[in-house]
Amino acid sequence: MSTQWTAKQIPDLTDKQVVITGGSGGLGLETAKELAAHGASLVLAVRNLEKGHQAAADLLRQYPRSKVEVMHLDLADLQSVHQFSQTYIQRHTSLDILINNAGVMIPPLGRTVQGFELQFGSNHLGHFALTGELLPVLLDTPDSRVITLSSIAARSGYIYFNNLNAQIGYSAMKFYGQSKLANLLFARELQKRLQATGASTISIAAHPGVANTNLISRGSGQKAGKASSFIWSLLSQSAEMGALPTLYAATNPSLKGGEYIGPDGKGSRKGYPHIDRTFDHKYNDSTADKLWKLSEDMTGVYYQFRQPEAIEE
Repeated sequence: MSTQWTAKQIPDLTDKQVVITGGSGGLGLETAKELAAHGASLVLAVRNLEKGHQAAADLLRQYPRSKVEVMHLDLADLQSVHQFSQTYIQRHTSLDILINNAGVMIPPLGRTVQGFELQFGSNHLGHFALTGELLPVLLDTPDSRVITLSSIAARSGYIYFNNLNAQIGYSAMKFYGQSKLANLLFARELQKRLQATGASTISIAAHPGVANTNLISRGSGQKAGKASSFIWSLLSQSAEMGALPTLYAATNPSLKGGEYIGPDGKGSRKGYPHIDRTFDHKYNDSTADKLWKLSEDMTGVYYQFRQPEAIEE
């Protein structure tokens, strides 16, 4: 009996509207390819428009009948997040799947435009603000989904409430783990709040395990050396396999919301997507609630959950 889920099991996505952040390269582009192959209309939300248009052209060459739009989004600038959201809502009346995929990994200490530590500011706060700003159109779309990418780094992650902005010290890996745990806590807390208001929108987290992308160049933009690339290839799985948990989370009809999808192999590093329960101990109600309130205050984006009763009046 095989329970191995592959992209062949993705249902028809014709007329489904999808936004994917960081859809012009790596895991984001692999995810976009499969969504386009199954008929989805895509918006690639990218920082580098040239790279985004190149990715869109490649997708349209492979899937001539697909719809691919490129829009500028810099998650390290809350004004850019606001502008993207406003433009999207002006152009589109629905949003079936929002995939919070983009991320930065272990760069030297840097700051967002608003002065937040770069990894926490981009990976978590940028996506928190984006989801909040797009919430009205998500709630207007029956059975919509928000997929937020975390990482196995969340396992060793900790939220440094006394040092969120690295004002008293910085470790690139610890702050990456913090941002990825924040992604997981956000996804679960969002599901809890959606469920409490009776919304049909659901929130799911996913992680790719250890995928063979150019992230090991530490954000330098240069290709990693041959020796480290070879060792990395032995430890990791392909980008195509790494994209499967995201695709499973975005399209599998059996999911109810609140799940964390990752590879089923040893240590969650490789394999086929399944519900990964090895991170359940990382979820803490009070930490998630505190992070949520802080995130609203830091971004100025306060979520407006509509009660079903109010809609029916």
